[in-house]
This record gives sequence, structure tokens and C-alpha cells, in this order.
Amino acid sequence: MIKLREIAHSRTGDKGNTSNISVIAYDEKHYALLEAQVTSERVKAFFTGVVEGDVVRYELPNIAALNFVMTQALGGGVTRSLALDAHGKSLSSALLELEIEGDP
Repeated sequence: MIKLREIAHSRTGDKGNTSNISVIAYDEKHYALLEAQVTSERVKAFFTGVVEGDVVRYELPNIAALNFVMTQALGGGVTRSLALDAHGKSLSSALLELEIEGDP
């Protein structure tokens, strides 16, 4: 088992109460591993209690990346939440703690 951070990095964005997280392989040879194991269902389960809406995954094989769009993920949205991380920027760091099978 390895942590996602060993083979990928991540960025986040937000719009209202929707967060998106990109997971980008450091090396394109790891993209197939990401594609097979980092599913919408796993991401939704990983963020239980944080993401209340849907998680949709978009594959970007040309840049060895996945993008997850998560609705109802920011406690009402940036302008409606008093959360410390209203924009959800720490969600990308949290997701990189996800464990997957494989070698770095």
C-alpha cells in the first residue's frame, strides 16, 4: 500500500458550494493505477461527512490526471460558511492521504 501523495500531486478549486480536486500523476506511467483505484466512489467515501452531494470523476489521460467535481462540499459555499477553510484548499492535501495498492 502506498499513499496517493507518493505518485501524485493535487490542486483544488471552488465555485459556490462545489469543490473540484485534480489528482495529477508525477509520472504518466502511474496514470493507469490512479484511473483504476481512485474512483468517484472511493473519493466520496473518503470524504464522508464533508461531501454531501455527488462526486463526478473526469479522466484526462493526455495529462495523466483525474479531476473530481464534488457538490455540496463546502458547508454551503464560501460566502455562506464560517468554516476555517471555506475554499476547501486543504481537501487536496487530505485526498493525497488516500492509500492505494502499488509501488511508488
